[in-house]
Amino acid sequence: MVLCLTAVCLVCAALLGGVYLLTAAPIEAGAQKALNASISAVLPEGGELSEALSAEADGVSFQYYESRKDSLVQAYAVKSTTGGFGGPLTLMVGVLPDGTVYNTSVLSHSETPGLGAKCDQDENFMKQWRGFGPEKKLAVRKDGGDVDAITASTITSRAYTKAVLQAVNLVRGFSGMPVDAVSGATKKTEE
Repeated sequence: MVLCLTAVCLVCAALLGGVYLLTAAPIEAGAQKALNASISAVLPEGGELSEALSAEADGVSFQYYESRKDSLVQAYAVKSTTGGFGGPLTLMVGVLPDGTVYNTSVLSHSETPGLGAKCDQDENFMKQWRGFGPEKKLAVRKDGGDVDAITASTITSRAYTKAVLQAVNLVRGFSGMPVDAVSGATKKTEE
């Protein structure tokens, strides 16, 4: 009995290991393709994209990319993660050097289907981020800001807004502009 059980476990482990080896490269390629698509969606066209860079703000590490045109930074794509209602909410946020949000894209979330999961489907919610200027307050209207929340999904809307604010504050830190309360000083490092 022990030999049979051991043999079955070894065969199953070998099968799982083999499937992992066969699928690891395609899964990684798919994830990289999704990352590249989200970076393209949040940056203006025509710039030369840097390799992944990293920075830290208030003890939180961020990965970001610079889009340069004629040796000048035209925009940043910042990967920002916060806690949503159902778990981590990860966005790619395109930010211009003046602190204007160019666009946003959801990389991953675990929000409730039909409610918070609308953060990457609700066209009205998503289009409000395009061109969201530094003169506007990055908070949901319920908290005195200029962001329209998703109906019945205030927690997700707040998490989305916080992720955008973290990205904007990171870019503001690069240019020496004042930052909002969510994140403070930044330290730029290469990965």
